[in-house]
Amino acid sequence: MTLPPLITFKQVSKFYGRGEAMIRALDHIDLSISQGEFVAIMGPSGSGKSTAMNIIGGLDVPSSGEYFFQGIPTSSFNRSQLTLLRRHMLGFVFQGFNLLARTSAVENVELPLVYRGIDHRERRRLALAALEQVGLKGRESHTTQELSGGQQQRVAIARAIVTNPAVLLADEPTGNLDTRTSSEIMELITRLNRENGITVIMVTHEEDIAAYGKRLLRFVDGRLASDQVRVKEPDHVL
Repeated sequence: MTLPPLITFKQVSKFYGRGEAMIRALDHIDLSISQGEFVAIMGPSGSGKSTAMNIIGGLDVPSSGEYFFQGIPTSSFNRSQLTLLRRHMLGFVFQGFNLLARTSAVENVELPLVYRGIDHRERRRLALAALEQVGLKGRESHTTQELSGGQQQRVAIARAIVTNPAVLLADEPTGNLDTRTSSEIMELITRLNRENGITVIMVTHEEDIAAYGKRLLRFVDGRLASDQVRVKEPDHVL
């Protein structure tokens, strides 16, 4: 039996405001993403890419059309069910890291497990394993203020993957990092996609960062202007 795509948009639109003041953030988008893909999303400001990401992440809902997750229409979800979707199936990584200040790396990574009601001993075991997976073994007790920007983003990635999500949503994950650190972070995300099978959906403004994706979606004026699958791996991707 063929499994449905992990994520499907069918004629998804998103409007803000009314009448002449109405903004059409997304305009009848058809899109499907399968388990294990690495998708980069690009487009100018106001193109709709962030709106699409917010809908995929259950942070917003379509004005019309339907968003399916694993073949299930999310319009049937109430607020609690959308929260469970985010908590159990999705991991989020942001440009600004969004870590708790004056809190250790391991405690930051444990936070999603607290919301799941997992006991302290198991939370600690899973958080330590996630930190080791992102290359931060030995930094577990460091607070965010004692870590570099690249290390903070690694903590954020560990926090995103500690629940073993189906999808990693990365919003400008290298936006606050220098070139070398950006490459290290992208190689880590690429490895998680290849070795762990995590589906990665990433918004970026940078062409060299988008090149890490196996597929590139370009949004313009609320529409999906192009959908390209990259055949050849770029030289910098290991």
